[in-house]
Amino acid sequence: MRIIRAARVLTGRPGEVIAEGEVLVDGATIVSVGPRGSAGEAGEVVELPGHTVLPGLVDAHVHLGFDAAVDPVTRRSAESDHHLLLRMAENARKLVSAGVTTARDLGGRDFLDLALRDAIEEGLAVGPHIVAATRPITITGGHCWYMGGEADDEVAIRRVARENLRAGADCLKVMASGGQMTPGAPPSWVPQYTTEQLRVVVEEAGARGKGVAAHAHAHAAIRSALEAGVTTIEHCSFFTPSGHRYDSKLADLVAAGGTYVCPTLHGVFWRSREVLGAEMLDDWLSGIVAMREAGVRLIAGTDAGFASGGVANRTDGFVASLEVFAEAGFGNAEIIELATVRAADACGVGEVAGSLEAGKRADLIAVAGDPLTRLSDLRNLALVLVSGRSVGQADVDTVTSSAG
Repeated sequence: MRIIRAARVLTGRPGEVIAEGEVLVDGATIVSVGPRGSAGEAGEVVELPGHTVLPGLVDAHVHLGFDAAVDPVTRRSAESDHHLLLRMAENARKLVSAGVTTARDLGGRDFLDLALRDAIEEGLAVGPHIVAATRPITITGGHCWYMGGEADDEVAIRRVARENLRAGADCLKVMASGGQMTPGAPPSWVPQYTTEQLRVVVEEAGARGKGVAAHAHAHAAIRSALEAGVTTIEHCSFFTPSGHRYDSKLADLVAAGGTYVCPTLHGVFWRSREVLGAEMLDDWLSGIVAMREAGVRLIAGTDAGFASGGVANRTDGFVASLEVFAEAGFGNAEIIELATVRAADACGVGEVAGSLEAGKRADLIAVAGDPLTRLSDLRNLALVLVSGRSVGQADVDTVTSSAG
């Protein structure tokens, strides 16, 4: 048993802050959360004066093994699976070094995300819990075709979905529209699948209790994803040939349906703005703000692993992405909610993660300061626990352990 005490504990439930609180952990599980002294005695007590304990962060959209350099003849990148898996492990380590204890990997090749997921759970690698989508379902030559999930009709879509699920996928990813990172594929504003075809993906996932994340930039793709009943809409950028064009009526439908939206607001936003131009990026950000005002359930996800305008979107930039939300006018408490409990629910792990509650996984972080006042304090990591395992660097001057 271990007690972790801090100046404040944010449980993850909206507005709930426990001053001079403590969390009792037994192995991989939270036993209790309450005010100082409520946990009784334990063999170890970690005192964190001046710190805040809160749920581990959740990045709802990453690509640990994204490889954009694909040979058009061999349909492969030059990077071997062995080398790519090592790079993925390093990316996972960087994620957890930023306080991310759960990450949803929305597309990779050769089921390497499953190998890494299982290695982390077995303690063979350091990283967050991974919710793995494996190969994204896309049309032949479509966005991210080279990851191995090409399917052009309902029969093929069903086959690829079942293959992914049989391999051990935790969710499914479908490219409802084109994208910006695949030369020769349909552009972002062009749908790749009909509503009926997207329903096949939802049906296959639902039959196994899994969710579906739909990559959707185009207006028609967003509408089809919503009508098909996907769990989350990724990007939801309302993209047209002339740029981002927010559709308030469509956003109202998304809000009314309760579908989560991961706008993939990333930490290299400002650098991308310099490279790609202010108008396009500002239109994108204003659309995210408008969705929030419409009542759309937004969640945090960085799309880490891709480059925006040639600027690397690293897996350790999660807090920077949250600071862009703050610049756009989101409050700190709201930002922490969409990066913890709300993102966990959207990723299908809300029953075990996203908040500090008895019976849930001991996924938590401790930071010096108060992120409700200064969001940047989320960088001041003193402790990171993933299922009770310490994977963060503690400040030995402020963190002490003793028999309780």
